[in-house]
Amino acid sequence: MATQTIEATDHKLLVAGERVETGEWSEVRSPYDGTLVARVPKGDASLVDRAADAAYEAQIAGDFPQWQRAAVLDRAAEIVREREDELAATICAEAGKPIKTARVEAQRCVDTLNFSATEARKLTGETVPMDAGASGVGKVGIVMRVPFGVVGAISPFNFPLNLVAHKLGPAIAAGNAVVLKPAGQTPVSAIKLAEILYEAGLPENWLHVITGSGSDVGDAIVKHERTRAITFTGSAPVGWGIRADVPHKKVNLELGSTAPLVIHSDGDWETAADKAKLHAYSHAGQSCISIQRIIVHEDVADAFTERFVSNVEGLVVGDPADENTDVGPLISEGDRDRVKEWVDEAASGGAEVLTGGELVDEGRCLAPTVIRGPAPTDKVWCEEIFGPVATISTYSTFEEGLAMANDAKYGLHAGVFTRDIGNGLEAGRVLEFGGVLINEVPTFRTDQMPYGGVKDSGNTREGPAYAVRELTEERLVTLQG
Repeated sequence: MATQTIEATDHKLLVAGERVETGEWSEVRSPYDGTLVARVPKGDASLVDRAADAAYEAQIAGDFPQWQRAAVLDRAAEIVREREDELAATICAEAGKPIKTARVEAQRCVDTLNFSATEARKLTGETVPMDAGASGVGKVGIVMRVPFGVVGAISPFNFPLNLVAHKLGPAIAAGNAVVLKPAGQTPVSAIKLAEILYEAGLPENWLHVITGSGSDVGDAIVKHERTRAITFTGSAPVGWGIRADVPHKKVNLELGSTAPLVIHSDGDWETAADKAKLHAYSHAGQSCISIQRIIVHEDVADAFTERFVSNVEGLVVGDPADENTDVGPLISEGDRDRVKEWVDEAASGGAEVLTGGELVDEGRCLAPTVIRGPAPTDKVWCEEIFGPVATISTYSTFEEGLAMANDAKYGLHAGVFTRDIGNGLEAGRVLEFGGVLINEVPTFRTDQMPYGGVKDSGNTREGPAYAVRELTEERLVTLQG
């Protein structure tokens, strides 16, 4: 299958029903070879004012009922399916994501929108048994779920289409208008998705897309008096900083991780090694739940390591537009250099680089890297590396393995391979993570499941059914009979 070509194009901001240029432009360039992908205008706080005010007026008008919201989301899903190749090519070009992986993201976006439509149709409250207490006799109690208000959404670069859909779909399903700031490195996918939603029938004042810097556009969205809820995916320092800045607002955070994979002596270590080959290095490891810390029982560690390293050395690294490529570039040269520096620091401290660790493809990419025996203080162990690097450590008892997995300030997903159901239940009880996946890698996610973390990994759950709850609030209504 040939990769569709994306021609460099100027895009406009989507504000208050207008397509806006500001006279200043940001260039979007390929992380792989630096070719120009697009130009987008630089937004500012004044555009956020216009967008937030228009979103507020649209929402309080109350003329966009549930059935219409559901119909728009379903139709948008159909359009995304029809344009899957174009959208995948856009993701590939601006994010450097291998085209075969970008197609999966476009396909998942269809699911996210469809699941959001389902939630729009079934959004409801509950009744309260008022006469269960003597003082409530003669009354009827209803708990309504009402929209939270204008939502400010800030999305990351690594899933520039589907994570935007996870922001927009549930917010719209819940009846909230949205002001979106997509990642500066990958704004084009977000703009295209917004235009698809308009084409599907979304009133344009219900969604506004403004590109620009975090200090200008992001801060203005977060602090604007009209935004009552903020949904943010990105780094932990930025996310918790947002929450500290606006403690009076609803702030939903989906942040980072150092995802552990525990492989016990009774587990299917062969399958674990084969899955880890893909899920430690997909999109060059730039996923919040990319496998980073592999923790293997000493009885199977050598066999696992041999198979895993052999698998990793078979990965194809290079041009993301090539159908054969498994691992492409990091999002920027700065990130590439940072990750290599962390690898070199671990090696100088005594960890063993089993494969990778060097720049390849004329320096464009970092080779998929496996490090054995990192120290607990090495950044490749204790910080989110967000690059094509996995570490291997060993343990003696299952309890020790779980303790090593918990040795993290993050708690998003953990994976455990074991054939003992008791061990599986123990892992579910002990591991301090938002998701514990038994006989699966921590990188696994379907778009309908609850997804989110604890500790520094965040405070929310995404997945349309769960995000809709986060973006509505309960309102009690009582009626006297």
